[in-house]
Amino acid sequence: MNIKSLMLCLTLATLLLLVACSPADGDSTGHEYMPDMAHSIAYEANLYSYYNFNTWGTESDYYKMAQPRTPVKGTIARGYSGIRPGASAAHNAKVMDMLNGKDTPNSITVPINGAAPYHFEDSDAERIRAIAELINNPFPITEKGLAVGKDLYEINCAICHGSKGDGNGWLVDETNVNAKYPAQPRNFLDEEWTAKSNGAFYHSIMYGKGVMGSYSDKLSYEERWQVIHWVRALQAKENKKVYSEAENTLNNIDVPGSMIAKPVMVSDHDEGEHGDSDGENHDSDHGNGDQH
Repeated sequence: MNIKSLMLCLTLATLLLLVACSPADGDSTGHEYMPDMAHSIAYEANLYSYYNFNTWGTESDYYKMAQPRTPVKGTIARGYSGIRPGASAAHNAKVMDMLNGKDTPNSITVPINGAAPYHFEDSDAERIRAIAELINNPFPITEKGLAVGKDLYEINCAICHGSKGDGNGWLVDETNVNAKYPAQPRNFLDEEWTAKSNGAFYHSIMYGKGVMGSYSDKLSYEERWQVIHWVRALQAKENKKVYSEAENTLNNIDVPGSMIAKPVMVSDHDEGEHGDSDGENHDSDHGNGDQH
């Protein structure tokens, strides 16, 4: 190889090295080889993904695609109930019935995603409104729910309100020489709180009260209601009442699970004997009806 060819190779190698080691800073990735391999060229909703070397659309195209779109008709965004300021009163009332489990017999409000909208603000006036309007626990009393509620109460509430619900948690217990809690936690066993509506408890869980902080980010929609069930169970124990899946003698609000009607399953055999309008038994159509 002559000197000329050697110098050409060295020059090319130097240039490649300089290109490969171009500086990256801030939003600049430096020089990239086949940038389409690293950057999406697709339009993505609600994501501004334009970059300088894009050749498949202008910056304004990508900005427009990143903007929120009008929801598909008939869909409900996560965290919203479907209540609209411009909707009719009948529509909004129907939505509220659905949220409260009143749209069909024995229906229960159980949001699939574990979240539900809360239509009350963090203020004294809205607390009073929540106490007046949030009456029914949307979940029935079940042994499993009480067990879950007890565990969650012990983890999140008992340190202040006490395992018995008497307001004598470890942070204020006189046996704790380091107890320095700035306020006396509520005693859920007194008559005032036993008579309180479920909304009083739920609103406090959502926003907190006094020195108590919010637990809305620590307990899911169903978990909040299960904790309230356990508080009711503690109140029932204090008053020598029953609060269980089988019976509720504490109040006439919360529904024992045993009172929820179970769906009746009709087998082919039963339908063949009792359900045919023409009075015939079609078990023979299946070969041997006695094998169902």
